[in-house]
Amino acid sequence: MLTAVDHVQLAAPPGSEERLRAYYADSLGMTETPKPPALAARGGCWFEAGDVRLHLGVEHDFRPARKAHPGLRVTGIEAYAARLAAHGAPVTWDDDLPGHRRFHSEDPVGNRLEFLERSAGAPAPRR
Repeated sequence: MLTAVDHVQLAAPPGSEERLRAYYADSLGMTETPKPPALAARGGCWFEAGDVRLHLGVEHDFRPARKAHPGLRVTGIEAYAARLAAHGAPVTWDDDLPGHRRFHSEDPVGNRLEFLERSAGAPAPRR
């Protein structure tokens, strides 16, 4: 039986760790978590915020995920979008999902990310 998503892994090119840290820690406000030594030798970095865990793994034949993406729930979506924009990250609003405010952005290596917040009065998601 599935109980939860443990983490989402995105790919990144070799040598991009400092740019990833600037985006995921500084812009998104996540905390970098240490990787086990055997995995740290492969490069990349891991981040978390509350129950959200994102792993960025080095892929030598890297191509950014432009369609596939994690959907990240946020609170105070307007302020969160402003925070990302203030850090130079792109913010593209999309009103096509009923009952939600959402926007897309991308990390410094081109991976797509979706940020969404349920609109006031929208029904809770089914479980």
